[in-house]
Order: sequence, then structure tokens, then C-alpha cells
Amino acid sequence: MGQLAGMKIDAEAMLFSLKCFAAAMLAYYVALSIGLTRPYWAVTTTYITAQPLAGAVLSKALFRTIGTILGAAAAVVLVPSFVSAPLVLSFALALWLGLCLYISQLDRTPRAYTFLLAGYTASIIGFPSVDVPGTIFATAILRVQEILIGIVAAAFVHGVIFPRTVTARLYQRIDAILLDAERWSRGSLLRDRPGTLAKERSGLAVGLAELLQLSVHLPFDTARILPRVRTVRALEDQLSMMLPLASTVEDRIDALAATPDGVPAPVYALLDRVGAWLAAGVLDEAGRDATAQALLDAARALEPLPQHSGPLWNEMLLFSLLSRLCELIVAHRDSRDLRDQIRSPSVRAISPHVGELVDRAGSRALHRDHGIAFRTALGTIATIMLGSIFWIATAWDQGAGAVLIAGVACALFGAADNAAKQIDTFMVGAIVGLVVAAVYAFAILPRVTDFVMLAAVLAPALLVVGSLLARPAFGLPALGSIVGFVNTVGLGAAFNEDFSGFINGAVGLIAGIVFSGLCVKLFLTAGPGNLVARLVRGGWRDVAQRARGQAPDSGRWLARMLDRIGLLAPRLAQAEADPGRPLLDALLDLRIGYVSGELAALRRTMTPDEAAPVSAALADIARYFGRSDPKSSDPLPLALLDGIDRSVGAFARDPERERRRAGLLLLTSLRRNLFPAAPPWQAAA
Repeated sequence: MGQLAGMKIDAEAMLFSLKCFAAAMLAYYVALSIGLTRPYWAVTTTYITAQPLAGAVLSKALFRTIGTILGAAAAVVLVPSFVSAPLVLSFALALWLGLCLYISQLDRTPRAYTFLLAGYTASIIGFPSVDVPGTIFATAILRVQEILIGIVAAAFVHGVIFPRTVTARLYQRIDAILLDAERWSRGSLLRDRPGTLAKERSGLAVGLAELLQLSVHLPFDTARILPRVRTVRALEDQLSMMLPLASTVEDRIDALAATPDGVPAPVYALLDRVGAWLAAGVLDEAGRDATAQALLDAARALEPLPQHSGPLWNEMLLFSLLSRLCELIVAHRDSRDLRDQIRSPSVRAISPHVGELVDRAGSRALHRDHGIAFRTALGTIATIMLGSIFWIATAWDQGAGAVLIAGVACALFGAADNAAKQIDTFMVGAIVGLVVAAVYAFAILPRVTDFVMLAAVLAPALLVVGSLLARPAFGLPALGSIVGFVNTVGLGAAFNEDFSGFINGAVGLIAGIVFSGLCVKLFLTAGPGNLVARLVRGGWRDVAQRARGQAPDSGRWLARMLDRIGLLAPRLAQAEADPGRPLLDALLDLRIGYVSGELAALRRTMTPDEAAPVSAALADIARYFGRSDPKSSDPLPLALLDGIDRSVGAFARDPERERRRAGLLLLTSLRRNLFPAAPPWQAAA
């Protein structure tokens, strides 16, 4: 099986490479035919725009087109405005790139490419025009034409020739995520569950992030029938609920098992039934709803009867377990129904509850770190300004190109955890590309007499690098090779065998990359530990906000917290030691924040005796999480436990059944999440 998978990957990589090469040669031929001065920009653009999925290529083409036009317009405005002051012009171009980079860092969807392109396109056009500002408009028009030709060629070839659709990839990922979620939920119900279950479950957050990225490309896909983006959002909402629900069910089973009475036998029997349904029954579309309803009825029949004198702790735990189990069953049923709706060729809802879920679905909230975005923008501006001062002071003829490359490298890699390492890898690829370009430029291309022969001799190098570009492990050095090879090999309007020009261009390219790496280490390297700490701190701030009642939209709040978990997972996996709470505690924080927000919303219906201790407990939670530092480990205040227990006592005396039920359910969850080792709650004497 491993060999077959490897052969499939190789075949897909070669097909991708062939399409990249076809798009590059098409773009180069068109650019030459209409007399553009630097047709190699069209060739480079085809590779930068290329994506394995057709819809992703088309959407990226649109975003790149908009960004290119915006960047060109900015260059046309800025260059004439500061024509007499090259250093001021460099500062203006640096500010524009910094602003665009800041916005792109906050977006964190494929749409961010628009702002990134708008930023560094202005630099591509503007910096070479500092010494010749009178030609800025003509230069901008030429660059836009060259880039647009590359975009159109890439979009045409990848979208028409054996297209791999976003829709097919989306179907595959949804099926895989649902199977994993059902397996993880089933594991939560076991008496002897796998020890790695909680960590594996965090992969759901990563899967949700991928679904979000794919859904952005859906409107541009070439599939015959396109799923509705809103339906995908509804599925993401249901999947988001599974993490807190499954981990809560798991916790209540463990808590009940630790009591003298243990988990009642009928409850274990129900858990086995739910596990069997998750293993097979959820896939049965015809009987899914009936089976789910039977399980819900069985769970509600096992709920302990409310006792007006106050429930025992065991009854509270059992009630919490069965309530959350019902919600988990509904989430899995609805997720499978939404999966079927996504695959349905009809826009009509396959069931009433699916229609309601789709109507409620909205845009997903993502984690935004304004501090990192601002720091990246400032670091890029500083890099450009330091390079510009050196270039202008020394009158280096390749200085504009070096500053341009340095700014683009900072923009592309500056926000990464390992930015310096990525720039070094990119530089290695660029050096390899330059070496190959030297061989081509002075040993092969002088013997080429027509376009067909040129395409034939370029094919070996471009096909190899295109194949590497399709493999994530080699994508970055392959991109560096493309930049180093295509931009220097001599793919101009006419071949010019200029050794000194080649060397100067190569030196400028490498100098720009080296300088960007030095500046990244100086200005932008935050370290993975600090980035993890910032993510954890951001989650704690959101928990505090939720406890204050300032985040009433549970769906958006959960989406942002899960997005952080998706960002934390790979960073914690690479770290030798966790700088703050481990990933499992991030899931616990999610449960605490969710329950706190629901309890804050319930305050509107509470009696004064209930509202007073609940408000005090929520205020303690907000203060604790609002001031906590991931690098310290302050214990929770014991007054918080006392406040929760007083709240439980107040709700236990409430004669209104539904309010009593809702309050005790939330307080049981809050107590277990915050103080899992605390002794069982007991009614005050």
C-alpha cells in the first residue's frame, strides 16, 4: 500500500509539473509575441500562482490580479510624488508594503494574498524606478501585463487540463474528519480508552482550519456541482462542538467511575449502544434520525429525577453526563446529515434541522495577533530602509534589486515561526537555480535558434523543479530555484550573453536574501516558545471575556478558540518542552470559557439568590484568566470553589425545574473543569 501511495504522489507531482511547464511556455510565448520587455516575469508568475487544485489556482489568480493592480497603482502614485527624494520614496514604498503585510497577517485566509501582492508589487515596480521616475507609468503597465499573462496562463492550464477540483478534495477531507471524529467520540465512551485519545482529538482543530481554507476556493472551482459554502460553515459549526462535548462526556464518565456507586449499569449499556451507532449506524442515512432519536429518548429516560431538597453530587454528574451525551449524539447526527447535504445535487434541505443549521451558519472567527502582525510590518519596513540607505549611499547599481528581494523575503517569511530557517532554505534553492542558470545561459542557450528548441532545452530543469514544487517537503527550495533560475537565465525579449550582468544580478539576488535573513534574526524572530505563549495568552483573554458576558456568540467564540488549538498543535509537537499549559489544557480552557459564557447568559433569568454567587464566581474566573501569564502557574483561588458551591446550593433550592436544571448542569461542568480534584459537592447543613 505504501508503494502504491508513493506512486500516486509521484504521478500527481509529474502531472502538476507538466501543467506548470505548459503554462510557463504559453505565458512566455504570448509575452514575446506582443513585445514585452521582461517576459520572464510572466514565466515566474505561472509558477508562483500554480496550485494542485484548480479552484485554488483560479481564486489565487483573482486575488493576485487584484493585488497586482493595486500595487501598480500605488507605485504610480508614490514614485512621482517623491521623485526628488529617493530615500523618502523608499520609505513610502516600505510603509505601503508594511501596511499591506499587516492587513494580510490579520486575514489568515487565501484572500490575504491580495494584500500581500499589493504590497510587494509596488516594490517590484517602484524600486527599479527610483532612478528613472519618468518611466514609472510605462514600467507599471508592462509589469502588470507580464504578471497578468502569467496569471491567465496558469489559470487556463490548471483549470482546463486534467483539473483536480477543490470539491473532490473537500469531500475527501470531510469524510476523513467525520470518521476520525466518530472514532474519537467512540473512544471517549470506553472504560479503557487509549491514552493518546485527547491529543489525537486536537487534530480536529487542524482539520477545521483546512476546511475553512478549501471553502474559500469553492466559488472558483471547476466541478460541475459546487457545494454551498454556507452548508460547509454549518458543518464546521457542528464539528466545533464535538471537541468540548466529547471531552466533557469523557470527564463525567471518569468522575462517576471514581465514586463509590460508580457508573450505573444501564448507563454503561447506553454508552455501548452509542458507541456501536458511532461505529456503523451514523453512516445509515435512512435510519440515522430514528436511531439517534431512540438513543436520545433512552438517555433522557435515565436522567435522575430532580429532588427539591438538593441533588447529590452523583446525580449531578449523571445528569451532566447524559445531557452532554445527548448533545454529542445530535452533533454527530447533524454532521452526517450536513455531509450528505453537501454532496446532494439539490439545494433543497434533506431534513428540517439541516435547513435550520444552514440558516444559522455564519462566517468563522479566526485568531488574530495584532502584535505579531505589527512587529512583522515594522521589521519589514526597517529592513527596506536599512537596505535603501546602504544602496543610495553607495550608489550600488544592483541595490534596488537587492532591497526589493529583501523586502519580498521579509513579507513572505517574516511572520513564520522559523523565518530565518525558511529564508536560508529559500536561499539554498536560489543558489542552485543560479548555478543551473549559469550553465544554461553560457553553455546551452547560445546554441538555441527558435522557440521550440528553447522549450525543449528548458524542459528538463523546469520539469524537475516543478515536480519538487508539488511536494511540501521540497516546495520552499523549489520556489527559490524558480526565482534564481528564471529571473537570471536570460529569458528576456532577446537573448543577451552578458556575463558581468549575470554575475551582478546574481550577487544582488543573494545579497538581498542574505540581508533579509539577517534582519529577520534581528527584528522578527520571536521564537516558537513566545509564539505559543501568545496563543495561550490570547485564549485566556477570550475565556475572561466570555466570563464577563462580553462574547455572547458561542459559535464564533468556539471557532476562534479551536483555530488557536489548530495553531498550537504543530508548535507544541515541535517544541521540546511546553512553555505554558500543554495542548490538553487548551481544550480544558475551551470548556471553561464555553460554560462560563452560557452561565453568564443564564444570569438574566436567575433569582437574586442565584445571581449573586454566580456573578462573584464569574468575576473571579475573569480576573484569574485575564491576569494569568503562561510562564507562571498561579493556582486558582479557593474562593472560586466556594463561590461555585454556594451557587450550586442556591440552584438546588430553585423550585423552577428548567432553570434549576440548566444552572446545575453548567455549574457541574464548571466545577469539574476548574477543580477536578475537589471533594464531591455536599449540601450545606
